[in-house]
Amino acid sequence: MDDNIVGLVGDTKELVKVLTNESGCRVVTIWGMGGLGKTTLAKKIYHHRQVIDYFDHSAFVYVSQPCQKRKVWEDILSGFKTLNDEDRKKRDEDLAERLCNILEIKKCLVILDDIWTGEAWDSLKPAFPVARDRHSNSKILLTSRNKGIVSYADIRELRCLSEPESWELFQKIVFPQTGKIIGVEMKELGENMVKHYAGLPLAIVVLGGILATKNNSLNEWQKISDNVKSYLKKGKNQRPEDVLALSYDDLPPYLRPCFLYLSHFPEDYMIDVDRLIQLWGAEGIVSSKQEEREGGEIVEDVAESYLMELVERCMIQVRERDVATSKVKTIQMHDLMRDLCLSKAKQENFIFIVDRSNSSSLSMIQKVRRVSVHEFFFIQCIKSPNTRSLLFFNEFFPNEALEKYLPLEVLNYVEEHAKVWNPLFLILMISIVGTALLKSQGIWRYMFNNFKLLRVLNYEERTGDNLAAFKLPSDIGNLIHLRFLSLKDLEFLWKKLPSSLGNLRCLQTLDLRVANYKIHVPNVIWRMEQLRHLYLPDICKKKTKLKLGTLRKLLTLVNFNTKNCYMKDLINMTNLRELVINGPFNIENFNEKTLGENPSIIGSKYLHSLFILFSSINPRHLVHLLSSSLSICKLSITTARISKLPEYHYFSSHLAYIRLENCQLEEDPMPTLEKLTNLRILEFEETFRVNEMFCSAQGFSRLESLSLERLHNLEEWKVDE
Repeated sequence: MDDNIVGLVGDTKELVKVLTNESGCRVVTIWGMGGLGKTTLAKKIYHHRQVIDYFDHSAFVYVSQPCQKRKVWEDILSGFKTLNDEDRKKRDEDLAERLCNILEIKKCLVILDDIWTGEAWDSLKPAFPVARDRHSNSKILLTSRNKGIVSYADIRELRCLSEPESWELFQKIVFPQTGKIIGVEMKELGENMVKHYAGLPLAIVVLGGILATKNNSLNEWQKISDNVKSYLKKGKNQRPEDVLALSYDDLPPYLRPCFLYLSHFPEDYMIDVDRLIQLWGAEGIVSSKQEEREGGEIVEDVAESYLMELVERCMIQVRERDVATSKVKTIQMHDLMRDLCLSKAKQENFIFIVDRSNSSSLSMIQKVRRVSVHEFFFIQCIKSPNTRSLLFFNEFFPNEALEKYLPLEVLNYVEEHAKVWNPLFLILMISIVGTALLKSQGIWRYMFNNFKLLRVLNYEERTGDNLAAFKLPSDIGNLIHLRFLSLKDLEFLWKKLPSSLGNLRCLQTLDLRVANYKIHVPNVIWRMEQLRHLYLPDICKKKTKLKLGTLRKLLTLVNFNTKNCYMKDLINMTNLRELVINGPFNIENFNEKTLGENPSIIGSKYLHSLFILFSSINPRHLVHLLSSSLSICKLSITTARISKLPEYHYFSSHLAYIRLENCQLEEDPMPTLEKLTNLRILEFEETFRVNEMFCSAQGFSRLESLSLERLHNLEEWKVDE
């Protein structure tokens, strides 16, 4: 949180000057111990207006341990907004050369956060002109705990906070409204505690987060002060950051499993809050405080309040907020806090993590309840029928695994001749793909037949290779206790999902956004009456027709359209909060003459987000849809050809955010939109064909942000005084 940054003004000013100086050093390193604020300073520089204006492209990339060079290079290109599908297929050498060429020609800033070793930098060097003695217009900023990563870098050491700065930061965290301590005794206690932390910002922030929950109680402050002293007496080599354990010990019982669950995610992982809350609910870590009823508190609301408690305690870092509601969208963990989380999770046998430290030497894993897979391993190593959750964060069956089945010489030949199409190469490719499909099919079947108590099965595809199997085995119907199933980004050669999915009656979250262009979904989802979050494929086959009217608990419905679903089912979803329409949207038996006589489409009074994508929608059908959505605060319409917007009174009065992209409007939308009294954020991209736009003096009473992008036809913008 920028409001809570202390002591970095001088460092920021100096580094911005170095980076925007043509003759300045091409590589700069911010060096210091963990928790000093290296990432915070780098972020501040990355978002600095002078830096944004100076560079053509910029990218901020987290470097995990161990360093994955290809992922780093792809993340840089993605940050430049130049990564495409062809790049994902390139060999490492070609990808490095492409990035190197961009860095030579363009003026770019690359920030590599948290490089641990010189070996990591050596692996990344082929993509950087400055490391290859080639001319470069670009600059590189590294953060590291190791001073000597790059010998020719301009090294800037980040210092600890002074006592006044430490005290200022502490007060900002504990009293965010006033920034000032209350009472002489509290001040004395606070100052004594802060001194123990030796100017380490992370430790001070976490301590402040603990005390911020104590309601200004002097007795509670005294207890924390005593605990701080006892922690520091535990060992001669005790470091200030070791007292982070105090933040865990101070957690109430209901928050501890929520915090420990974060150990599932890899280092530097950007955690999607919606997905995290769904996982918490599926595992029973969070439950509703009262019996659900209309207007009552639901699991997702309770989970969100728990998440905010962890944020307020400074145990997790907010990375992104919703533009309309300011709700937290993504979070991340500081390395030191993640180390604490992993340590506590291991102590309590909360989870087994498969990573590079153990993926190649796993013995049979016994008595495992939760498994998080960061590196490929053979799932047959798990012999525990009581396994409750499996989360994958890697390729399902990567090429490295094929080395166990095919000679290395064969794989090397394929790598070298990938661009030469001949009969021998074709036979080899068929052999390799066939082997991969056969083995991955075996992995699926082993899971479905040996982990019948499974509650969570989640796959997060992190690379470009997403082939999963020939088909999804019908054995999946054995997992009758499953609460959460995500097949997102997986690809199956057999483009039909099994009807045995209908056996999964306990599912709360189902994500079917597979990578296939078109896939058939059998009409069995109506049997999953506990569903709360449903993500349908982006494109279903024509024969797919789903009845969803029984899903009365549904909160999220993504990729709904009237070709594959029934319009009338929306009226039964009385708890729906988010609706994404993707594809055709046509209302049957629609009364064109008298709009008011048409029955309501949306049955939920809680719908707050409506997204319309790639849709062919009749303008009058759009009017009726909007007039049925009286609670929405977010509206996005993308690639939906509509000649004109409905009159302003058809829009929800709660709308705070509107995005219109590639809508081909033939009339100026401003006279309509400026009448929306709560609209704060408005975004246009290739929105209208008109060449004139007009805004009146009385319009947009609360607008805070206006984004205009690629409005090629716009010639004149008239604004009243």
